[in-house]
Amino acid sequence: MKTIIADKIEITKILKALVAQITKANKDRSLLAIVGIQTRGKYIAQRVADLLNAKNKIKIPFGFIDTTLYRDDVATTSATRAIKETDLPFEVSDKRIILVDDILFTGRTVRAALDGIMDFGRPKSIVLAVLVDRGNRELPISPDFVGMTITTKATDKVKLEVSEIDGADRVILLKD
Repeated sequence: MKTIIADKIEITKILKALVAQITKANKDRSLLAIVGIQTRGKYIAQRVADLLNAKNKIKIPFGFIDTTLYRDDVATTSATRAIKETDLPFEVSDKRIILVDDILFTGRTVRAALDGIMDFGRPKSIVLAVLVDRGNRELPISPDFVGMTITTKATDKVKLEVSEIDGADRVILLKD
């Protein structure tokens, strides 16, 4: 069964609330940088960065990272995964990084992103912002900023579509 749980209007509201959480928790934004996780987390991160920059009239550095080669299942799935671009056009060391992903599930992609970021330097801190937290963690990873929390079974699928790739913005829940 397919259910749209958030459309473009709802996603815009969620992003604005997420940015409000980030702004409230980061009074000093001089060391902040935004890093999105490829693929759709990159687009959510860009939107977060754009909203933060517009709201605060500053320029927070933005980049994105591909986690393919850092995944713990790379030996079994890398043949089917295309390696995507990583672009961190700022010095990572001593930054307070806001790592942004679209949907938090097991925590394995976030763990891989942390490993990848560390290859570029030693940040002052890394916090996690997610559009959707769907639970069912396999690793002890918890978001610091959450746009929307939904309860799912491990067998359910949650998919984000973004206009940049899919032509529309929506969060879809697929239940068995």
